[in-house]
Amino acid sequence: MIISVSYKTDIPAFYGSWFMNRLRAGYCKMVNPYGHQIMRVSLEPAEVDGFVFWTRNIAPFIPHLSEIKSRGYPFMVQYGNTAYPKALESCVVDARRGIERMRRIGGEYGPRVAVWRYDPIVISSLTPIEFHLANFEWLCSELRGATDEVVISFMQVYEKTRRNLNGSAKTFGFQWSDPTIEGKRQLAGQLVAIARAHDMRLSVCSQWDYLVEGAQDAHCIDAGRLADIAGRPILAPLHGGRKQCGCHASRDIGEYDTCPHGCVYCYAVNNHALAQRRFKAHDPESEFLFPPTFLTAVGAGETLNKPRTKQLLLFGNGTG
Repeated sequence: MIISVSYKTDIPAFYGSWFMNRLRAGYCKMVNPYGHQIMRVSLEPAEVDGFVFWTRNIAPFIPHLSEIKSRGYPFMVQYGNTAYPKALESCVVDARRGIERMRRIGGEYGPRVAVWRYDPIVISSLTPIEFHLANFEWLCSELRGATDEVVISFMQVYEKTRRNLNGSAKTFGFQWSDPTIEGKRQLAGQLVAIARAHDMRLSVCSQWDYLVEGAQDAHCIDAGRLADIAGRPILAPLHGGRKQCGCHASRDIGEYDTCPHGCVYCYAVNNHALAQRRFKAHDPESEFLFPPTFLTAVGAGETLNKPRTKQLLLFGNGTG
């Protein structure tokens, strides 16, 4: 089984000690986000085909990569770097540092290990089309040779995304929009050409409408790439977690509403303040990233409707 670490939260940036504790123990536990069943996930080498790490800041996790490799686990890194203004991603590491660290990974482990993610693409008065063309060109030039693939997607406007964007827009005084399919296709075509000029292929994550000429369907959980890295076959069926997803089958061990990066466009965080409080109360010695009693006590719905003092009391009770 391929283990995804994690598209629900940034484990390498914030929860790396927990992950390494669980790796050494040979298992972790998680709560199914839909049926709420408790699941035991084996992390033994004989049962793990490889890891896919998702992050916006690999720096805290870099010291662990050599141990993971020495234990015989192949891994790849889906590395997000969009270089957006702070109004859109308040706590994300500076883009130049992200470039430096991604280049380090490519230099130490090879250009097949790191995949750059320029997603989601947000169109706003702070980040108009012209911004994206110049920004993408700059990032491509800086990351040339560190990776062979860039993944894009366009922001999907879920209700929580709309609420978080509207709140930030009011605070920082900008406007955002959701362009037409044709407008997005035109931009995607321009990005394909820029990526190709810097020796990268461009793939599109879970959005077939934007598979313009020269673009490919993204396999973010990519058994083929992991096999290349491992030097042995890794067989996994195509089994994406959502419609139009091109990922191979995997098990994700993260939790929603636990990433404190503060990206207002994020689909995995309903409430940034809740994510920050959960992060601060996280126990790296636990079998769970967050135990079920904790998640129940500090649910997103409760947090949004209760005064801060009551939230903190529940937060402490939830972690024991």
